Amino acid sequence: MSKALMSEAVAQAAAPGCGPILPDHNDQSRSLRKQVFEHVRAHGTAARADTARALSISAGSVTGIAAELITDGFLQEVEDVARQGTSRGRPPVALAVVADSFHVIGVNISDRIHSAVLTDSVGRILAEVTRPADQQRRSVAELVTEVAPLIAQLLDDADKTETDIAAIGIGISGMVDNNTGVVEWSPLLTETNAELGAAFAALTNCPVFVDNDANIVTLAELWFGDGRAKSDFAVVTVEHGVGMGLVLNNRLFRGARGMGLELGHTKVQLDGALCRCGQRGCLEAYLADYALTREAATALGVTTSQGANVSLEVLFAEAKAGNRAAKAIFDRAARYLSLGLANVVQLFDPGLIILSGERMRYDYLYADDMLSEVHKLTLHPGNNPCEIATHAWGGLVWAKGATALALTAATDSLVGVSTP
Repeated sequence: MSKALMSEAVAQAAAPGCGPILPDHNDQSRSLRKQVFEHVRAHGTAARADTARALSISAGSVTGIAAELITDGFLQEVEDVARQGTSRGRPPVALAVVADSFHVIGVNISDRIHSAVLTDSVGRILAEVTRPADQQRRSVAELVTEVAPLIAQLLDDADKTETDIAAIGIGISGMVDNNTGVVEWSPLLTETNAELGAAFAALTNCPVFVDNDANIVTLAELWFGDGRAKSDFAVVTVEHGVGMGLVLNNRLFRGARGMGLELGHTKVQLDGALCRCGQRGCLEAYLADYALTREAATALGVTTSQGANVSLEVLFAEAKAGNRAAKAIFDRAARYLSLGLANVVQLFDPGLIILSGERMRYDYLYADDMLSEVHKLTLHPGNNPCEIATHAWGGLVWAKGATALALTAATDSLVGVSTP
């Protein structure tokens, strides 16, 4: 098992371009216009001939499609730096996306801090804002009122209006139907079957797309992070809850109803600890913030009036200072995490698991002993075990992941169909 590596929040893509770097073939499920545009965007720049080879279509088809996209304002010709000096005559040119051809917003709704970013069509952040959250459960109407100032400030800071925004993506914890924007259950809402997408669409007059927050951070990896060139990988998030996102064949997998991969609510002990979902024995009930603070209060009397986050910092400091009881709490949580990760490996055989979330600052959770335990709990690991990496990412990356929802929708509606 490879040693976990820490990573700072990725403000911009480390590699050129943004979006999944898909295998070289023609995908019949997507229009050729969209395939050409997404290939260019994923690589930053791309020559017509290279694009034709990658998509297994004729050079003439790429030339015609590129001409349409240039006329429509989505692509432009730029100097092909990679081919400078390789030929005489006219300088070689490549295709690149026109960055300001459209703009989107991504919002991450959290229990502690709401965050939002406004990006252009290639994922560059033009404005960002964070605000403390009301930690009480609230109605949809109250949540919309709470988040609306973030969107207004983004537009003001970027000198944009609602008409400049092609789509908005929103991430929230809980069970979300991505197709309808309905949140069937969330620990942040007092309502069930809440029409969150429709409520924000009415506020902003923009198309709004909602997804589970674990899917959002998985999209951040798929579009801007280590998952861009991976065909199959999983992201496990550990914060106030425990979530999971899964990419199969370079696509986010959501399940039949869009609400699968609830790793935190898989059962690890019958009639076990009480989970915030109301059931017992969930993985989350042994690993999430509230589980650790509950253990800290019981074993050490560690509680503060400033909330769970401060209690966890006190607990971590105690563990680092040599308090055996404090360290035992983290060790127990790490054992449950290893059990959850082993189940992910056994079920899906991903090439990479990325541990993400604010709690990844606590190194006890991803120590070598935990990684070795994952290896021991999986059958027939062979000589090429699943790689596990750790990214201690903050809220802005989650918000940027939400822009991937919006970028996908905007690309479908604006780029995927030819202008009449």
